[in-house]
Amino acid sequence: MAKKSSIKVRLVPEAKPDSSFFYYAKKPTKGEKAKVKLKVKKYNPSTRKHEFFVEKKLPPHSK
Repeated sequence: MAKKSSIKVRLVPEAKPDSSFFYYAKKPTKGEKAKVKLKVKKYNPSTRKHEFFVEKKLPPHSK
């Protein structure tokens, strides 16, 4: 079976990482872009403004 070419990461607001709102994005697993943390300007409906969202790890699964 082949290795995955991308992983799923969670984007949380930079100013307030414990916010209830977040985005999901795909990120490559190989190459130069895999080593760089994502930082994207997106809309945050809780503050009703565009803010920077940064990459965080996905929370662990609950079984």
